Amino acid sequence: MTDEVPDLDGTTLRIRALMNAARELTARLSREAGMNATDMTALDLLDIHGPMGAAELARRLGIRSASATVLVDRLEAAGHVERVRSDTDRRRVTIATRPSAREANLALWLPSILAIDEVGRSLPEDERRVVAGFLERVTAAIDAPPA
Repeated sequence: MTDEVPDLDGTTLRIRALMNAARELTARLSREAGMNATDMTALDLLDIHGPMGAAELARRLGIRSASATVLVDRLEAAGHVERVRSDTDRRRVTIATRPSAREANLALWLPSILAIDEVGRSLPEDERRVVAGFLERVTAAIDAPPA
């Protein structure tokens, strides 16, 4: 592996800055909510993707299953999530965000969401489509397994 940093496109550098700003925002909102950033990210993942098993949550967070169990125990004790047994397979348990936690999470994120929405709406429709397509491809590149 080389220590050289590749000559990156300016857009790539802006995306890295955006990702860093998002991490800092998550850390700040987590502090405001009185929780750690991993717990906040878990709630956000559950809001975005819906109920999921603890193993899936662990995979998405990049933590071990045992750590996810401790995290879910903590969120459940705080009243943020609940464990829901499947109606068809009682062995299957999913983690779901409680409505009150979803509302509190939205209240924390809403100012930033609205500010981002305002920036997007300031662009002409054709530019918004280009930006949206570009961001979808960037998201797919980030989500893809390493080559």
